[in-house]
Amino acid sequence: MLPIEIRDVSLVYDTPGGKVPGVKNVSIDIDASEFVCIVGPSGCGKSTLLNIIAGFLSPASGEIRIGGKAVTGHGMDRGVVFQDFAQLFPWRTALGNVSFGLEMKGVAKAERDKIAREQLRLVKLEKFTASYPHHLSGGMQQRVAIARALAYNPAVLLMDEPFAALDALTRDDMQRLLAEVWRETRKTVIYVTHNVAEAVYLADRVIVMSPHPGTVKADIRIPLERPRDPLSAEFLEWQKNLLRHLGHETAGDETQKSNGKATT
Repeated sequence: MLPIEIRDVSLVYDTPGGKVPGVKNVSIDIDASEFVCIVGPSGCGKSTLLNIIAGFLSPASGEIRIGGKAVTGHGMDRGVVFQDFAQLFPWRTALGNVSFGLEMKGVAKAERDKIAREQLRLVKLEKFTASYPHHLSGGMQQRVAIARALAYNPAVLLMDEPFAALDALTRDDMQRLLAEVWRETRKTVIYVTHNVAEAVYLADRVIVMSPHPGTVKADIRIPLERPRDPLSAEFLEWQKNLLRHLGHETAGDETQKSNGKATT
């Protein structure tokens, strides 16, 4: 697994109303195998930063290095999972979707099918290899997307609010599944979320971003042992801590209202 160095990265969008900063002078060091969540209000640059790391956007200044190598575009060292269920190919089965990246790499069919089946087992979908996306629930489709991102063995997994469109119970199940997958694979993960409880549940560290303009406001290490109990006093205290950094004066009230599932 590879470390990530983000150095003074800035990006400005040209809009009809003028130039709008996406991110400004962002610098973060992420260790190999570390799970980092990025939180912040809408428009703070979370997804922009993730897309720069993925190589989908080029920064106006600064640089990103993965394993010491500069990012100049998208590469096979990074797997990406979005929240949109349409990221899967509707004409391919679960097995076909997961094996797609391996097919693009020229891996022989027998080998790529074997790897794809292993990844579907990892996300507990081994019985659905022949199912098409429209046969699968939203949570199952996201599991296929995670398996596809892992199949070609990237060192880094980039996730942009992958569970935001799911119902609360399915989202909880997916968080537990992702924590298990991370423990087994030890990928370096950068995970964008609006959900504070999700960040506390998953992350080694949480990067809090501010929209003024797209800068890092706080870098917080979450020292809780795993697996984490979302109803424990320590967990709820870390939620309150994050909410305070996000500017919620009534952090305790927000946490209690959501029964441990506070969001920003």
